[in-house]
Amino acid sequence: MKTYQFQFQSKKGWVHRPAKETLNHERCLILAFCSPLFRDDAQSLKNLQQEYPKALVVGCSTSGEIYRDHVADLSISCLALDFESSRIKHSVHTFDANGNSQEVGAKIAKDLLGPDLRGVILLSDGLVANGSELAQGMNSIFGKAGVPIAGGLAGDGNHFKNTWIMVNGEMKAQSAVGVGLYGQDLFISTSSRGGWDIFGPERVITKSTKNVVFEIDGRPALDLYKEYLGDKAQELPASGLLFPIQIRNDANDNRRLVRTILAVDEKDKSLVFAGNVPQNCLAQFMMANFDRVIDGAASASDQIRSRIERELGKESLQSTSACLAVSCVGRRLVLGARTDEEIEAIAQSLGPSASLIGFYSYGELAPTMQGAPCDLHNQSMTLMNIFEVQKESAKKAA
Repeated sequence: MKTYQFQFQSKKGWVHRPAKETLNHERCLILAFCSPLFRDDAQSLKNLQQEYPKALVVGCSTSGEIYRDHVADLSISCLALDFESSRIKHSVHTFDANGNSQEVGAKIAKDLLGPDLRGVILLSDGLVANGSELAQGMNSIFGKAGVPIAGGLAGDGNHFKNTWIMVNGEMKAQSAVGVGLYGQDLFISTSSRGGWDIFGPERVITKSTKNVVFEIDGRPALDLYKEYLGDKAQELPASGLLFPIQIRNDANDNRRLVRTILAVDEKDKSLVFAGNVPQNCLAQFMMANFDRVIDGAASASDQIRSRIERELGKESLQSTSACLAVSCVGRRLVLGARTDEEIEAIAQSLGPSASLIGFYSYGELAPTMQGAPCDLHNQSMTLMNIFEVQKESAKKAA
């Protein structure tokens, strides 16, 4: 596998774009993450597909584009994966007005299911999709097959108005796309880490419906939440990005998920989260810690690096790989001018042979651990690292 990184910059146009003949074939996947401003400049995306008509070009709008070792804005940031023996296939489905996210996830999984499927990149509209149910739909088809799924929900800066995915130069609202990666030579690792501080006691979600929480410990959810936020309560719902919650099913559950607030309802005192918060689950409030957030990103990449060293050998870190990084818009708002530090931490851990691409999102999709089903995460850094290795190594690692 070869990788190529290139970018469209608002003032310079295309920078480092490979020659047409280099990437114009069916084994080429181009990931393109775009500033939401390109919604009004569709021609730039169409030109990308026209340049490489045989390649599969997919991407989405963002809350910041991750490119090499930094975060960009006002760009189309691209990574081309030029596979030698592996195959790719994609599936696109649209959400309806009835909230059929689980159905969409199942349809994509059915389309992509195959005996040599090694991983799926999943990108979705960030506003209409229920990320929890989208992941559940995928998992319902893949079952215990252990297919790693990673990606995220498209962003729109911090505006929460318009998000979209992009497939072969066409913007698609209210849709999701899955890209299947096939072949025995593929070695794919995923990781997801947060780095937020927990405060206050663990509480019970006493009344909720899907992603809407009405009561916590028998009290109106919004009232309790405002008590914890103090003066920051006046800035809701925007300040909710700085104070997510951590949930788990019960006291014996070691799998913990983070949920971010997207909206509040003053009338019924409810909180609307980016993913489902089941009734009777346990929840704790969280708050930002700059250094721990950056350490969380480093921990995610260190976990991938350790697996590569353990299963493929340390020398494999010198081979070309592609790394998809999806981080939460809330992390970017917390880190501010220090945002590049979490990207730099990943790049440093994986080394110069790993080509890094990704985006800041409205929700991250990845397993909580290697071999686990896909989950929706918030306020997390999620990674998918892709190797195309020699057959002997791939069989050993499978």
